[in-house]
Amino acid sequence: MSLSFLPEDMHWICEPCGQVLVPGKAELTYLGNVFQVELPTCPQCGAVFVFESLALGRILEVEQLLEDK
Repeated sequence: MSLSFLPEDMHWICEPCGQVLVPGKAELTYLGNVFQVELPTCPQCGAVFVFESLALGRILEVEQLLEDK
């Protein structure tokens, strides 16, 4: 199962490449668990952008749930 975490505003630019970020697949791993997610990604270098509200919100919730297991 793949989850999508794309911001409403997809007008982000990769600083090193100058490319507009596009939806892309990313693999997040935490405590041996692997999650396939869709995040803004640079089409040139493959850098993935995890925006602050996602990192401090949903991803933090998942980390806490996994640590409580």
